[in-house]
Amino acid sequence: MANAEIISIGSELLLGQIMDTNASWMAQRLTDLGVNLFYKTVVGDNPDRMAEVIERALERSDIVITGGGLGPTQDDITREIVAQVTNRKLIKEPELVLQLQERFQKRGMIMTPNNERQAFIPEGSIIVNNPNGTAPSFIVEDPRAAIFTLPGVPFEMKWLFDNEVAPYLRQKFNLAETIIYRVLKVAELGESRVDDAIGHLIAESQNPTVGVLAHPGQVDVRIAAKAADIETANSLIDPVEVEVRRLLGRHVFATDEESMEDAIGDLLADQGKTVSVYEDLTAGLLAGRLQTSNSEFFVEGLISNSEATTRRLLQFSNKSSDLNSLKGDAIKLTQELASCVRSMTGSDLGLALHAIEHPEEEAENLARGRTYISITDGASFKSRNYSYGGRGLPDRTRMSFNAIELLRVALMDGF
Repeated sequence: MANAEIISIGSELLLGQIMDTNASWMAQRLTDLGVNLFYKTVVGDNPDRMAEVIERALERSDIVITGGGLGPTQDDITREIVAQVTNRKLIKEPELVLQLQERFQKRGMIMTPNNERQAFIPEGSIIVNNPNGTAPSFIVEDPRAAIFTLPGVPFEMKWLFDNEVAPYLRQKFNLAETIIYRVLKVAELGESRVDDAIGHLIAESQNPTVGVLAHPGQVDVRIAAKAADIETANSLIDPVEVEVRRLLGRHVFATDEESMEDAIGDLLADQGKTVSVYEDLTAGLLAGRLQTSNSEFFVEGLISNSEATTRRLLQFSNKSSDLNSLKGDAIKLTQELASCVRSMTGSDLGLALHAIEHPEEEAENLARGRTYISITDGASFKSRNYSYGGRGLPDRTRMSFNAIELLRVALMDGF
């Protein structure tokens, strides 16, 4: 099996100005192809360090994929360094110059002289046409390894990988096997409870393998199979998925690229139900999730940043409740807020998320505090509360996720 290495190039990656999502995406694609990925490296726009990293990769890997540094500016030096470490001249390709000129003309833009830098590639390279951008890519077949240079722009990189890199790798390295994985997404259960339920599958698995990965409010169960083709791999995965679903039941809410928002959107559409929300500490995350899931059935979101906002909402109470009378009972207050937001907007369902942070807490994750969630259809309630509640993003993400999970339960089971 071929071994690969990814080198992400750009000082902005080292400085934390942008996240290296390209490498993560490519890692998944390489796994799908059945290629081992043993190293991922990030290096800044420094010629000596770039040369050192690429040299080392050539010595220990069969496939080296660089990302970034192919633009027209002076700090885009990937092509020069690849030429240097492979002992090749950097030459101007007339074909690439014409491609660049045509692209600028089609866009009605003037091609400045520095753009011609992108037409220089190491002598003897295989040109890889990039129809989505101006930075041409290329492959250098060095005796030590094959080097693929890809642009750093994500949509350009992804198209080139799927349409140029993957077919090349399959043919070059005779990649007969493929690795397919299926991800089952689990709500309401923490990582330890999921492990307790399916731990024997994880311990005994060989092909397919089973593993878990925890996120705020969610646990992913990943089933991966290696086979000669996609159909055979799926046939290995299917019975394991059936068993995982039997053990975890209704807690499995989505598969692969599906999200909780997708699940909620489908349920709202199927039932023709509309929903409105009240939230305070989550700063709009809950409304954002519902707006994403299905904007047609999301009526309105009220984000409270003050007692005054909450008091105005309580004016829609059928019980003439006020904030002072409800302050001592957070569960009743949250239920009343759910009722009021439903009445105010005229939606079928009202969902309220009310959180109380601890005055001395500074933690970003699972901070001391309380979170109260309630949903109503106007006649009955479903409610939950949790012993955490902070302003950190992990907590706010978990709180908003738990709220739409309660909405899912209500839509599936009724009140």
